[in-house]
Amino acid sequence: MSDETRIYRKRRRAEQEEATRERIAGATAALHETVGPAHTTVKAIAERAGVQRATVYRHFPDDQALFDACTAHYYRSHPMPDPARWAAIPDPGERLRRGLAELYAWYRETEPMVANSIRDMTVFPPGTQAAFQAFFEAAAAALLAGRTERGRARTRVTAAIRHAIGFPAWRSLTELLRDEEAIALMEALVVSSAAAGRGAASPARPR
Repeated sequence: MSDETRIYRKRRRAEQEEATRERIAGATAALHETVGPAHTTVKAIAERAGVQRATVYRHFPDDQALFDACTAHYYRSHPMPDPARWAAIPDPGERLRRGLAELYAWYRETEPMVANSIRDMTVFPPGTQAAFQAFFEAAAAALLAGRTERGRARTRVTAAIRHAIGFPAWRSLTELLRDEEAIALMEALVVSSAAAGRGAASPARPR
């Protein structure tokens, strides 16, 4: 056998292995989107991907490896918004509107997957849970950057922004509102939260 033939066969085998990995990752993502991670079994993944269970385990020996591949596969088709782009917008109000617009559009595009993921978050491996949390921490930090509120006003604004970027808030609001109306409402919440404590009466001291 010539060296060229060996190289070709090795490259072909690597391509086939990568294609199998992608089929498994795609099958996992499809099941997560339809039945949810908690109800996704290796047997179901293997059947959907057209492989044996042993093949799934050979390519993905633990949950973290499988979830990483599934997430990467899904995000290639449905990329998450990039908070770093928001941070480049100097005006905090415009930055908030842009961030919420991109985030809410992503929620609308990926609603079944995000809803199932949040519902079944406890079955996610630690690395996937940490990555999910890190995204929302980065989103909140980007939308808070450059704001002038301090003290309790800063705390209220932080709470309002954290609420506004959450999937449950978007889903609840858009039962009745269009996305742009939900964004305007959340923007008003953030603005009003900074002044919410001004002039509030101090609680009476017990006698």
